[in-house]
Amino acid sequence: MFKKRIRLNTSKLSVVLYGALIGFLTGIVVSVFRWTIEKLLQFVQALYVDISHGNITVIFFLMIVNFIGFLIVAWLLNKEPNISGSGIPQVEGLLLGELKINWWSTLCRKFISGIVAIGSGLMLGREGPSIQLGASIGQGVASYRRLSHNQSKGLIASGAAAGLSAAFNAPLAGVMFVLEEVYHSISPFVWVSALTGASVSDFVSTVLFGQTPVLSVGHLSVFPVQLYGLLLVFGIILGLFGFLYQKVLLFSLNCYSKIKVPKYLYGMVPFTLVIPIGILWPNLLGGGNNLILSLKETPMTMKMIIVILLVRFVFSMISYGSGLPGGIFLPILTLGALSGSLMAHIFVYLHLMSANYALNFIVIGMAGYFACIGKAPFTAIILIFEMVGSVTHILPLALVSLVAYLVIDLLNGAPIYESLLERLLKRKSVYLTMSSMTTTEVPVLAGGILEDQQIRDLQLGSNSLITLVKRSEHVLIPKGDLVLRAGDIIYIRASQNDTRLIRNQISVKN
Repeated sequence: MFKKRIRLNTSKLSVVLYGALIGFLTGIVVSVFRWTIEKLLQFVQALYVDISHGNITVIFFLMIVNFIGFLIVAWLLNKEPNISGSGIPQVEGLLLGELKINWWSTLCRKFISGIVAIGSGLMLGREGPSIQLGASIGQGVASYRRLSHNQSKGLIASGAAAGLSAAFNAPLAGVMFVLEEVYHSISPFVWVSALTGASVSDFVSTVLFGQTPVLSVGHLSVFPVQLYGLLLVFGIILGLFGFLYQKVLLFSLNCYSKIKVPKYLYGMVPFTLVIPIGILWPNLLGGGNNLILSLKETPMTMKMIIVILLVRFVFSMISYGSGLPGGIFLPILTLGALSGSLMAHIFVYLHLMSANYALNFIVIGMAGYFACIGKAPFTAIILIFEMVGSVTHILPLALVSLVAYLVIDLLNGAPIYESLLERLLKRKSVYLTMSSMTTTEVPVLAGGILEDQQIRDLQLGSNSLITLVKRSEHVLIPKGDLVLRAGDIIYIRASQNDTRLIRNQISVKN
């Protein structure tokens, strides 16, 4: 009888352990971040309600508080420019090797500035900052353990997924967002680490906030198949509206850049304008989570929805364009929900459908709008599924997301975070790394041009080298006659300055 020795494969065990550690730390940090913002925003909204009840003296108090808040955020931005905006473009640049970021400085300053800016009622989201906080924690763990650059990227991605998971209680969406929007490829090291981090982070936030979905809208009626034509119309409109959002957001950044003051002082504009908006519509302040829930509870006329939609659209541009720490993730979902509510009103008014399906349009609108603006339909579908907690709307979500995505793609709209990253790199060329080398993982997709090609046929430039090819659990030496198969992962060694060009070149071919 032969005794075959069993060999344990522990290659991914360390990845899981690192991911669990990062998920735990991120879950705590982001949960505190989320809780503090919610409480501060509730306090600020209560002050604005007092003003509407005739307590005029509160206005002067708010003016002083907002000015102090502006000074705090401006000082932090001046000390650490990488905390501006959502932080997602910075995370993408870090993973591509095109940005050098001090993780501790970013973590501390983003945490404080995000609370002040978002908690003051500006129409910014907490999700982007949560992703950057998680990525900073992942970078910190990698730095402490002195891991290689390639291993560090996996932990940064794990932290990013954990950040979104804790912000929304959506672990699967956190993983998908990293793979689809941030990392742009499926690496076993990355997805195992990201899934572990997102799961642990979600567990921590669930313990603190409970198991109720973030956007618990209740029961959704099953949408009739015979009304799917309305979904096609809605998807087209969302795609056009999403294209407008992309253009206006980039335009707002250009407008601010023409102001002849230091960039960290741009925040004075939204910190000032939020006061009259808060006096008139205190419930519109913040990222929009409560506003989305109120669309179900509070009946609104079509005219009221249009006014709210315009106010949210314009002021979210003013808020984000200023470069203040805060994201566009939740504001995009809010605009999508408002668009869905408006379209539902129109269809009901035209007697094309029953008012019983209005809530469906609110939910579907969130997914479709984010799918086209971020050009991340899978993330949008999974995110709304996890946030709402209902599976009856998966097919309508997929249909509208696909149509909206195709519309904006036909208009040559780029993923918004990619566009923001390009602007960031142009502005911060001082942070580009020119000499260090990094390893890029490129998957071979089924049906792609890379499939069935020999290594010698790949034209990657003289400053890059294919170091190995991974096929399932086997490592292959990249000889010239090696034929690539679907599912293979190519490891390419190149300067960090060339990494992004190589990835873009191969992704087009693949």
